[in-house]
Amino acid sequence: MDLGRSTRRTVLAAGVSTVAAGLLTGKRVLAQAEPSAPAKDEPLPPVVKVSVSGYGFRDFLDQPGKPGKMSLLDLADMAARWKIDAIEPTSYYFLKDDDEWVIALKRKVFLNGLEISGTPVGNNFCLPPGPELTAQINLVKKWVDICVKLGSPGIRVFAGQPDKSRSREQVFPTLVSAMKEAADYAGSRGIFLGIENHGFMTETADDVLRVLDAVKHDWLRINLDSGNFRKDGYAQFAKLAPLAVLCQLKRDVHTTEGQTEPSDFERLVHILREANYRGYAALEYEGKEPHKEIPVLLKKLQAAVRA
Repeated sequence: MDLGRSTRRTVLAAGVSTVAAGLLTGKRVLAQAEPSAPAKDEPLPPVVKVSVSGYGFRDFLDQPGKPGKMSLLDLADMAARWKIDAIEPTSYYFLKDDDEWVIALKRKVFLNGLEISGTPVGNNFCLPPGPELTAQINLVKKWVDICVKLGSPGIRVFAGQPDKSRSREQVFPTLVSAMKEAADYAGSRGIFLGIENHGFMTETADDVLRVLDAVKHDWLRINLDSGNFRKDGYAQFAKLAPLAVLCQLKRDVHTTEGQTEPSDFERLVHILREANYRGYAALEYEGKEPHKEIPVLLKKLQAAVRA
């Protein structure tokens, strides 16, 4: 009998048995490590994706009926090259708003692997009751219909411009009534309205919340702008974040003393996540060198989102 050969056979057999046992054990361990299905009442995790606003290229983009040096179609190409998630096509920069042009933009965005994060409009709901206010409400309704065709989930709206003929308290019920009528129509078409913290009647977080509380509409939420609070920007931003459905981040933010300083994107993204925000953060650039500065700012925002 060859004791050496027998020993080798014994060792090999033992080795195979050990490996097989290990594999079986591993299967059991893997099976035990498989995650269970989340509970139905478990909160959804926050999601922050990156978009860029057309407003940043305002000096170059088309205006209605007036071709510029670039179009929203070009913006979609730029966004794809920057490897971000979406664009925010501001209504001011649609060369045309007929079906042919809107569908061409929708096609471009889809083929570029992007989405529409929102569609800002410029409205004034602080006018006195009458034909001019009705026209402003109809403007928002018109863009609701365009957003349905475009595939945009929401519209940024303003409260409006100061009405020097009436006090804030006289303006307030008119604003609430107009906002409710617009939200009724938007909701009937599945489009959110996001009121922005943008000057008159919406200067502070509490001012915005007062409007929301008065309108009380499921389809009216907040378009949260990080740069528009004149004091204590981060704290005010945090107060509104839980009700935001749209968000715009600016290059600068205001301190507690009202001074301007560069935005801390990581801090702003952290606030959004703490509020369980699920949506887009659109960079809205207000400087004069968009082609130079926007790519740099987007890289900082992307790094903050990935952190």
